[in-house]
Amino acid sequence: MYNQNVPSHLPDKLTITLWDFCWYTMTMPGEPFDDLDRAFAEAVERGYNTIRICAMPMFIFKNSKLRDGKLKFSNLGEGLGHRTRWFNCQGGAELNALEHLENLFKMAQKHNCFVILSSWEYQQSPAFLETNEIYKELMSIQPEERFHALANSMIQLVTHLKHKGLADRIAYAELHNEVEYGKLTEVLRNENFGDQELTNQINEQTYKGMRSFFENAITQFKELHPDILFTIGYSLARPKVSYWNYIAENMDVAHFHLYNDGVLKALYDEVFQEPFPNQTARSMLREDAPPFEKYSLDEKGGWRFKVFPVKTSNFYMFDWCDPVKWDLWLYEHYSDHREAMRLAISHKFDMYSEWAQKRNLPMVIGEGYVGYTPAETTFEEGPVGKDIAKFAIEKALDKGAWGMVLSSICAPHHHFWNDIEWQQKMNRKILDSNKLDK
Repeated sequence: MYNQNVPSHLPDKLTITLWDFCWYTMTMPGEPFDDLDRAFAEAVERGYNTIRICAMPMFIFKNSKLRDGKLKFSNLGEGLGHRTRWFNCQGGAELNALEHLENLFKMAQKHNCFVILSSWEYQQSPAFLETNEIYKELMSIQPEERFHALANSMIQLVTHLKHKGLADRIAYAELHNEVEYGKLTEVLRNENFGDQELTNQINEQTYKGMRSFFENAITQFKELHPDILFTIGYSLARPKVSYWNYIAENMDVAHFHLYNDGVLKALYDEVFQEPFPNQTARSMLREDAPPFEKYSLDEKGGWRFKVFPVKTSNFYMFDWCDPVKWDLWLYEHYSDHREAMRLAISHKFDMYSEWAQKRNLPMVIGEGYVGYTPAETTFEEGPVGKDIAKFAIEKALDKGAWGMVLSSICAPHHHFWNDIEWQQKMNRKILDSNKLDK
């Protein structure tokens, strides 16, 4: 174990369910988060003690001051994102963001759960707002100032939670989710690291160019909240040894994501090969799929596709693929990738845990394990997906991880949530492992 720096009031193990930004975008009647009390009760029933969320710090605070009025949320547009995981919200909600966050923390206290604070605001979350004013405001902040602005808004958020007597529910805070993907990477252009499409070209320079900005943001936060663990949400999708030279050294938590998309990547490579839609892509479409050229946001809503690092072709495929055909392809080809995927998972855990152990930091796997699949597919919650998750969880426990997800889609807004027995079993395995450690 190497989590001696964890405050004593926090759990010995974090069993995490990923609520991301959907806890505020899916709040209309009948949606998964229309009742936070119920959502927490279901999480506890399944054995979870921690949720990870986009805490929307920059939606709540602007230049250290509270924003006025309610946030109005939307979907992506008619017929768009309706079968795309995480994007299939109904739209139409109006929320006082700060009150909604306070209510979430009150429910966390009621159900004895903890919260990992993060931000998706330089990735997906602005796309769910009814208008683009906040998005334009966030993008008007110079790239090198965005890290400071994020840290400042998270400082204000934590200060407010302390004032309200709710901060004991904070497990830790992240500056931002998956910092390699999104608008934070635009700082690299200003740092003369090239003009390539940065959100999709992750390399050593990505980490090298952003490191000092992350470390300064962490220092900024810790000066005012030294009692709150603070970190960076790294994706490290395909980590190379050289990357580790440029991970922020002053993090309090070694928070990493572990996706192993071997067989899924093979499918992506075939389906999204240019020109799109190619023959493989067309063979997987539903009979009623519209032509790709007609699948686009109208002029009024076109700004939304600029917000997130997901291509229009991906949305089209997720919305209009036949889920049976998608899953069948993965099952048919999985045996070709099984051993390589397991070796890759083991190798990643070796790298993650070695880095964390050298710095005596608690290690957390905040997302995992298969990858991004259409909302109506069931590969990850099926027998193969469960086997991959189980293998990864056992490796995480073997490496002494402080916390982990069971799967990124073990959450109220995914079908996997309905498999209560499996989640209970795996969460017991995680919590019981701590007894063995002692």
